[in-house]
Amino acid sequence: MPKMTGGQYIAESFKGYGVTHAFLVPAILRKTLVEMDKRGIRPIVTHGEKAAAYMADGYARASHRIGVCMAQSVGAANLAAGLQDAKLALSPVMAITGHRPASHKGKHSYQEIEHPPLYAPVTKFSTNVETVEQLPFLMRRAFREATSGAPGPVHLDLAGIAGEVVGEAEADLELIIEEQYASYPPSRPEPELARVREAALAINRAKRPIIVAGGGVTASGAKDEVRALAEALSIPVAYSLNAKNTLPDDHPLSVGVVGSYSRWCANMAVSEADLVVYIGSQTSSQVTHDWRIPRPGTAVVQIDIDPTEIGRHYPAQVGIVGDAKVTLQRLLELVDSEPDRSEWVEQVQGHVRDWHAEVQPFKDSDDEPIRPERLCKELSAILPSDALVASDTGHSGIWTGTMLDMTHPDQSYIRCAGTLGWSLPATMGAKCALPDRPAICFTGDGGFWYHIAELETAARYGINAVFVVNNNSALSQDRAGDYRVYEGEPGDPTRLFKFQEIDFAHLAETVGCKGIRVQHPRDIPSAIEEAIASNRPTVVDVVGEMNVAAAGPWG
Repeated sequence: MPKMTGGQYIAESFKGYGVTHAFLVPAILRKTLVEMDKRGIRPIVTHGEKAAAYMADGYARASHRIGVCMAQSVGAANLAAGLQDAKLALSPVMAITGHRPASHKGKHSYQEIEHPPLYAPVTKFSTNVETVEQLPFLMRRAFREATSGAPGPVHLDLAGIAGEVVGEAEADLELIIEEQYASYPPSRPEPELARVREAALAINRAKRPIIVAGGGVTASGAKDEVRALAEALSIPVAYSLNAKNTLPDDHPLSVGVVGSYSRWCANMAVSEADLVVYIGSQTSSQVTHDWRIPRPGTAVVQIDIDPTEIGRHYPAQVGIVGDAKVTLQRLLELVDSEPDRSEWVEQVQGHVRDWHAEVQPFKDSDDEPIRPERLCKELSAILPSDALVASDTGHSGIWTGTMLDMTHPDQSYIRCAGTLGWSLPATMGAKCALPDRPAICFTGDGGFWYHIAELETAARYGINAVFVVNNNSALSQDRAGDYRVYEGEPGDPTRLFKFQEIDFAHLAETVGCKGIRVQHPRDIPSAIEEAIASNRPTVVDVVGEMNVAAAGPWG
């Protein structure tokens, strides 16, 4: 076996597994960074550990490869906090931290706290690496754990405050690259054919079936199979935010996002179905609007790669454990009936038409400040056919989930799984992963403020993403609730949600980015076109209306 340092081993492993970037806050694995540079792996130094984790998350979701983030011992807690979104979104992020050697344990060593309790709830796998000889086994395991089954974050905690005990030690180390685990899915578990036959019978018998596609469809690359099944059997398709664009929004069987961040037509359609076919979707509170959509007692067919998800919330009439793409291929081989569901499809399409008619006046509004519906309409029209959109949570997730139309199969959508501020750094990570595709962030000023310092990072490294900010100078999703609790009470509720009015375009220019300020709806298309064409990190600062709230979910 060749003799090498731990840093050389880590760098060679990253190269072998296709890692192109690592997002970090110094000082961590200094000599390893040199080895990474030699091998063409680009270190991106951020202004905060959470931002590094979000960049790695965006990188992983955009590329289907491992996203890497790193921090020294004192930054480990901040890095762990940044993994919450990756954990919730089933994103394969590898976090590497340093910790004080075992001889320091219990001695109040400077800046040291226990790391295992921090990482246990936000990772699939977390372990200490005390010696360089442990690296080959543990790194291979980390790559396998991150990508296998339902993907998720992993954590290696290296001895040394900057990981130097492991990173700088030398040993005879065998480099083994298991290329299967360089991306996900690394394997496609076959379903039981008996269960597939049962599902085919249940679907054929249903009069009003509907598909709910989840993030597993995106992870498996099963959009074509969902479309083929839907079209073959005339089944409408709703989807979670993680599966947006499973069907193009203009497809006659598409009903939109279901659940809490939803179009009411999607919730209504799912509630009226006599069979719901969940494909790669956790039946979580957000997808089901707190388990009200579909109604309890509705028949369910559930397909998931994770056996623990089958029947977790809705008893499954048929539960199939398997990869979404392969399972749908097997299902398509077995379904041969052509049921007449024209009445059901027309009923669902009627809901969709009614929803569009209801929101169209807002999409066409010339109001100033600009309504978010109009912003989403203009962005939909100008969105390049290969664009990736990364959305923040809260109102941004609702606006893009419901109002942003994606009509080309090569467009992608990734979204924050719950932590406001995720979208700015995540878009940067996505752009690093897919440098030849337009990467567009959609956020409000509330989310933009969280990691605004990373605009300087984008300028420094030439990460040419576009950041569209619905700038209404407020945390507008909080506005109604704050007024409600203050009703009849002393005090000013605006102190809880109102911000100063800031020109983000000007601020962007001061840190080396391009800035475009938009105050009139008619100027949105040209601003976004200019931003995409500029080949610079660009902020499109859209002056938005604070007093517009997203519609609450139906059901």
